[in-house]
Amino acid sequence: MEIINNLPSPVGLRKDEIISTLLREEYGFLPSRPFSVTAKEESSDGGFAASKATLKRISLTCKGEWGEFTFPVSYAVPRVGSSFPCFIHLNFRDFIPDKYQPTEEIIDNGFAIFTIYYQDISSDNGDFTDKFAGVVYPEGKRESDDCGKIGLWAWAALTVLDYALTLPELDHRRISVVGHSRLGKTALLAGALDKRFYCAFSNDSGCSGAALAKEKTGERIKDITKVFPYWFCENYLKYVDKDENLPFDQHWLLAANAPHRVYVASAEDDGWACPKNEYLACVAADEYYKKQGSVGFIHPDRLPLTGERFHDGDIGYHIRRGSHFLSRDDWHNYMRYINQYD
Repeated sequence: MEIINNLPSPVGLRKDEIISTLLREEYGFLPSRPFSVTAKEESSDGGFAASKATLKRISLTCKGEWGEFTFPVSYAVPRVGSSFPCFIHLNFRDFIPDKYQPTEEIIDNGFAIFTIYYQDISSDNGDFTDKFAGVVYPEGKRESDDCGKIGLWAWAALTVLDYALTLPELDHRRISVVGHSRLGKTALLAGALDKRFYCAFSNDSGCSGAALAKEKTGERIKDITKVFPYWFCENYLKYVDKDENLPFDQHWLLAANAPHRVYVASAEDDGWACPKNEYLACVAADEYYKKQGSVGFIHPDRLPLTGERFHDGDIGYHIRRGSHFLSRDDWHNYMRYINQYD
């Protein structure tokens, strides 16, 4: 199998050193965690999904050194049973179900799920005065190593995790974070920042997510920062047209998820994301996982074939047919991976 040579290695570094580099150079440092999180149930539907589940709309009020911020989440949980594994899903819309979230199928498989509509946290644009951005950046101005929107969305996932861990019906050992595309990058960052997650699932996260930057095809740092500079800290702009000079690469983000599990999903026709480099990032992160005493990435000595899944290690992977999308196939692979280790 062709391996990318001369990748900067995280092996030998402490996890906090890896995370500090990623935050300083790419994503930016997040706002501090809240002192308190208070939940208010706004609505409850016990007849959701043919009465198999309860769907709640909850407001979370967070207080911290930066002030106060309230945002909504949706929560679907099976009505029969207990100790449910749970997903925290960062989604592009607030519809339940949604084209990216087959909620009834998730319930039928015995999972609960929180849904965060990402723009309830902050708009997906360069405005840093709205919603949570306006709370932590009162004048809409950032320092060069302050987080962009990915960091703000990741902060929300961490906050929902705080709340989820107070609910007795959930299996607190198996709460995972999921995201697609830009929100797949967000899920990986959230997973790296909190060891309490069971797994961070990245779906087609590509450039500046799961895919190695070095020798990448499709989207590069120049492309992503030209259109979406506000996703990242301002320091990241210095690597435009200098991808090969990065002092790290995206396998560091996967490695920073240790000791808990991390999972990368690719799509055959998603050339912009570069499935090859998403897979090779898993290969490259394997050494760090093993150094931490984890199983790492169990895979053949070749590139994957479409339809293959590798579920036997603490780094999981699959590649499916089709294009850039969070599909039912992806969700069923995620649930299968979690259930394999029940």
